[in-house]
Amino acid sequence: MRAIVLMFDSLNRHMIPAYAETIVDAPNFARLAARAVTFDNFYAGSMPCMPARRELHTGRYNFLHRSWGPLEPFDDSMPEMLKQAGVHTHLASDHPHYWEDGGATYHTRYTTWEFFRGQEGDPWKGVVDRLRGDGLAMKRQDEINRDYMRTEAEHSQTRTVDAGIEFLEANVASDQWMLQIELFDPHEPFFVHEAYKELYPHDYEGPEFDWPGYEKVAEPEEQIQHARYEYAALVSMCDRSLGRVLDFMDEHAMWEDTMLIVNTDHGFLLGEHGWWAKSVQPWFNELVHLPMFLWDPRGRGADTRRGALAQTIDIAPTLLRFFDIEPTPDMQGRDLSEVLEDDRRIRDGALFGIHGGHVNVTDGRYVYMRGAYDISNAPLEEYTLMPTHMRARFSPAELTAWTPAEPLPFTKGIRTMLIPAAAGWMNPWQHGTLLFDLETDPHQKNPIDDPQIELRMVRLLTRLLRQSDAPASQFERLGLPLDGEPDESHLLVRAQAGRAEALLEPMPDLDDLPAREQLEQPLLTLLSDPSTRTILEREIPAATHTELVALPTQLSLITLARAALIPVHTLRAIARQLDALTTPLSMR
Repeated sequence: MRAIVLMFDSLNRHMIPAYAETIVDAPNFARLAARAVTFDNFYAGSMPCMPARRELHTGRYNFLHRSWGPLEPFDDSMPEMLKQAGVHTHLASDHPHYWEDGGATYHTRYTTWEFFRGQEGDPWKGVVDRLRGDGLAMKRQDEINRDYMRTEAEHSQTRTVDAGIEFLEANVASDQWMLQIELFDPHEPFFVHEAYKELYPHDYEGPEFDWPGYEKVAEPEEQIQHARYEYAALVSMCDRSLGRVLDFMDEHAMWEDTMLIVNTDHGFLLGEHGWWAKSVQPWFNELVHLPMFLWDPRGRGADTRRGALAQTIDIAPTLLRFFDIEPTPDMQGRDLSEVLEDDRRIRDGALFGIHGGHVNVTDGRYVYMRGAYDISNAPLEEYTLMPTHMRARFSPAELTAWTPAEPLPFTKGIRTMLIPAAAGWMNPWQHGTLLFDLETDPHQKNPIDDPQIELRMVRLLTRLLRQSDAPASQFERLGLPLDGEPDESHLLVRAQAGRAEALLEPMPDLDDLPAREQLEQPLLTLLSDPSTRTILEREIPAATHTELVALPTQLSLITLARAALIPVHTLRAIARQLDALTTPLSMR
């Protein structure tokens, strides 16, 4: 038995032809759907990048206990379990986060592995004078890296797939192996060569824009559409890479004995809901309702679709059982071969979210986004033996208050460090608690207020939190009972509706805002002027004496609104008052 996992990053389900009418030219995804089982109700779990990969290894949620971080000493690792059972595992990837402090324990779980540098400002090529230039250091580095990938053959995506094909060529006659080809694309920035851009001709004379920020959309419509075409071009390149793998399987009759999984970790917002990117806003379905394809040579099922509610945590048990290895008791996922012959329900609900953000649950029809009970978004805790963030170690200041935690049910009897975590700038309280009915509102444009449905979803959420061994701090942060059945007193949708509605409002056309020059000035500049400070103290008192004080002082009011740290109606009110300060009475 052999298995291939082809994993993309930030691949949007709603932009590939197996799932939707789309502008994207991706014939190989359509070809894949004709050869495999397409999952229609597949969801992410822990996000973003490395938390999703921890789920891929461990088959269990981790966002309730830990932010972005490495595999822990007590974690079960599916590739390592395969390796220990005599199944050779090989990873070929250009995903730069594996090289960082917060990802350094993943790739060494495989028998063999290789990496290709250059994605997303990866600190790869050192051109000193250019690195000392103006602007964001990561973007300067990315510009340098692109100079070393001038042709499609030199692109790190191409080199990664080349390596995967090389492994297949060397081992096509062998048995008992698993190959993971993991592509960073179509993650931002949308770096792709001209041949793919030519698939999407359009008139555009604006600035270069293939790397949207993690913020609300404020760009003009033609710039938004340009970014979508840039993304589409990169997905078309990903489609070609998929086609190379499918071609090899066709040419060597691998469909008879080789499992194929094609998946992604999460999606990427391209203006939907008035947002770019991910993480800082609620986890809308464009981000968490994922494409997933599975070919199991034992179960057949080509050109079929399955509606069972499934998740990333199901991939590890599926691969283990394929090689006749039992998942560990700590794995929460299910073997997806269970639904290939009989499309039956394998779970009542699916959790998903990011550490410190909304804790979300879906039953396949309703999506319930539970925000923090109050503005403190506390208590919030990290449970870890590997105190590293994405690109840095925990600071001494963060570690001064750690205490030994009692063993959690999945830590193999080990006491971890319990580290208080800051509420952070992704505080879900500001967005409120949201409830959506996907049957009547598949694009999640109109939150509903239905206490009966909310109570049912609260009870489902609470049950899944308990089954996932969520710490007591999560129940307190969310305003849920640690013991006993939730009741009407635990509902939040109606109580937080006003704030939720305000934060869902998209950014206005910036050209229509009065006093735009002042709105773009650093907040510190406005606070230093008594007349403008009075306005800010009245409209956003947090600007002077609570959590906003800790934000970088170069941030402007527009930046704060784009990050949803202040609602749009507040930005408009401040703009009117700033304009009144400088407009003569005769002109008002």
